[in-house]
Amino acid sequence: MWSGDGAVAGADTLRAEVSSAPPSSSSSSSSSASVQPVAPLTVRSRERDSKVQVSIILPVHNAECWLDDCLQSVLEQDFEGTLELSIFNDASKDKSMNIINKWKIRLETLGIRVIVGGHDSPSPRGVGFSKNQAIAQSSGSYLCFLDSDDVMMPQRVRLQYKAAIQHPNSIIGCQVKREPPNSTERYTRWINNLTSKQLVTQVFTSYGPTVIMPTWFCSQEWFSQVGKFDESGKGVPEDLLFFYHHLRKGGGVFLVEQCLLIYRYHPHGATHSVLESTIWQHRVQFLEERALQHWTSFTIWNAGKQGRRLYRSLSPANQKKVVAFCDVDENKIKKGFYSYENSKERPKPKIPIRHFKDADPPFVICVKLDLTGGTFEENLESLNLQEGLDYLHFS
Repeated sequence: MWSGDGAVAGADTLRAEVSSAPPSSSSSSSSSASVQPVAPLTVRSRERDSKVQVSIILPVHNAECWLDDCLQSVLEQDFEGTLELSIFNDASKDKSMNIINKWKIRLETLGIRVIVGGHDSPSPRGVGFSKNQAIAQSSGSYLCFLDSDDVMMPQRVRLQYKAAIQHPNSIIGCQVKREPPNSTERYTRWINNLTSKQLVTQVFTSYGPTVIMPTWFCSQEWFSQVGKFDESGKGVPEDLLFFYHHLRKGGGVFLVEQCLLIYRYHPHGATHSVLESTIWQHRVQFLEERALQHWTSFTIWNAGKQGRRLYRSLSPANQKKVVAFCDVDENKIKKGFYSYENSKERPKPKIPIRHFKDADPPFVICVKLDLTGGTFEENLESLNLQEGLDYLHFS
């Protein structure tokens, strides 16, 4: 199935709201036919002929075990403006369409427009194509992206809509609760604790976009300016490519500092179909484009496997800008240099290896965060450097 794998409100109210979230889909999938969604008291009648303010964009592919919880969360939104749900069914072979048709009647009875498109060809066209189709058939001024295996908190649309009005050329994200708990503990901690500056400076890391795709909210007008999602299909990181293009266009990134989404982790997520080597290639290209072309020289922090891999992946012009590797490993430092044996240059480049205290910024850091018990973070902090100016995180 398709899935993604700033401040508006306080964290104290979050805990109660998260604890009262809908039950996990493991129970709903076995009894989806008997689910009887009840409209919250805050939902008011919406005029069908009024202009749609927000379209929820929902691509679906074989999502029968998640859809009841997902669509229940659409029903429970406390947004009082005009709301539309745009679904595109990408050749589902399970009971997804039966569930969608059932919910279409219930949602429209309560004033939420539902547009359903799709196809039933033998093979799916992919998540990028599905999202583009759902957007094309929608009419909202703002787009709220939702994966079929995730669940929105009732206040999501309301709070992100408010933020989007204040930041018209930005992608708005939010904090998330991961299910199962601790399934991707370091990743989830990173998602939820980025500062406003880090939303821009940490766009080169292996984690991908600094606001994750299932939490995206933006204006339809801005989406049109950036362009469509890549439709190449399986194995293409369409969200990362769109995010990079968004930044190239001068777009901003804003995070609502409240948990507004239950973000599920499971082995069938589309994220797992993208090779790490593909992500790596796009990241290196974007790093060179956005940062390295503006630097006359730099140091790679990590003389080990990841640092050497980055060096070998750089263009010849950027390889020449690497003045040193730095590390804390005495054995690497005693060796004195790294020799690039596959270089076509003669003599072959020999890059010095220094202790991090003796190295010169700016740094491209190829050390993973949150893995050394705080030692690396303390070493970095001791240098009194500014992220984004004196160093960038790549790992």
